[in-house]
Amino acid sequence: MADETIGIVGAGIVGLATGREIALRRPGTRVVVFEKEQRVAVHQTGHNSGVVHAGIYYAPGSLKAELCVRGVSLLRAYCQERRLPYQEIGKLVVAVREDELGRMEDLYQRARNNHVPDLRRISKDEIREIEPNAGGIAALHSPRTAITDYPAVARRFAEDIVAHGGEVRLGFPVSSLTDVPGGIEVGSGEERVRVDRLILCAGLQSDSVARLARDRGDPRIVPFRGEYMLLRPDRTDLVRGLVYPVPDPRYPFLGVHFTPRVDGSVEVGPNAVLALAKEGYRLSDVSVRDLARLAAYPGVWKMAAQHWRTGIREYRGSLSVAAFMSRAGDYVPGVGTDDVVRGGAGVRAQALDPDGSLVDDFRIHRVGRVTAVRNAPSPAATASMAIAEHIREAVFANAGDPA
Repeated sequence: MADETIGIVGAGIVGLATGREIALRRPGTRVVVFEKEQRVAVHQTGHNSGVVHAGIYYAPGSLKAELCVRGVSLLRAYCQERRLPYQEIGKLVVAVREDELGRMEDLYQRARNNHVPDLRRISKDEIREIEPNAGGIAALHSPRTAITDYPAVARRFAEDIVAHGGEVRLGFPVSSLTDVPGGIEVGSGEERVRVDRLILCAGLQSDSVARLARDRGDPRIVPFRGEYMLLRPDRTDLVRGLVYPVPDPRYPFLGVHFTPRVDGSVEVGPNAVLALAKEGYRLSDVSVRDLARLAAYPGVWKMAAQHWRTGIREYRGSLSVAAFMSRAGDYVPGVGTDDVVRGGAGVRAQALDPDGSLVDDFRIHRVGRVTAVRNAPSPAATASMAIAEHIREAVFANAGDPA
């Protein structure tokens, strides 16, 4: 349908990439992005570590695997075209114990199936050639893994939307979604904006916004806070590139790792602790409403029964710098509490099914005129431009029939 207005809820990198994709590929379509904050990329995008993932971790055939690999090429080209930071500093995925070698080999085969470029197995001696201060007995080396500045990318996406006749409406918290003939009315307080179709990219608030659209109740968003340490400026030379652990497949988070940033700083972390508010960036941030909704969801209690030991370990690291850094020392021996200061924190919107399963893959579905992104964890920033293509195809699959 020509001359449509497409609404997008959420001005994080996925929402903005989607708005840009539609504005560029659908001439005559007007895009309006609704964002409750006063600037774009405030939450997950604004707290992202900046890693451009190569596609090592994701199950072959999954949306994550497909869209990550496609997204890397699109993002690299965009950053080069717009002169945005894009540095291929490489990544080591390091095994520090014999019992991790089998998992590392499985990871290697998975990455090969995902066509990760130039990935190779390396020995203990080769680790030291690449990262002189790193520990480990073997590793995978991904030289094409990169870092970028995702908030800067998101701001450019917003500029592209406006340049193609669209609008990014800041300070517009969506409070109602109402079906009207031929479209949807998006409400914020007393203000109403009519759109023909709506895309929900609300991140931490995705389940709440989906409720307004009368979408199904699950998966539910569980907020996990990831806290970081920063290497002191005189210790940033401890690592040259990214140094990661071999992930434990029983848990969706990667564990403590070393992440150089484009500004020259180096993060150590994150841990992963249950946040007490959806936007709970500090230990003291508590939302009674968010906690009540979590407590009422059966999946939360089933998840807790499965992962309570891991939760205790992660909280110990949150409260004690020494406990936090004890894990980091496995990968860079000798690094300790004197080498770091407390850094920032981010909150990950982790989708949870009623059976307590932490949703791993992207979940995107369409209900009538609404297309909802219900789960978009890492590598969503890496894959954002490919996710945008996928959403555009989903939204306009039957352009003449929004139902």
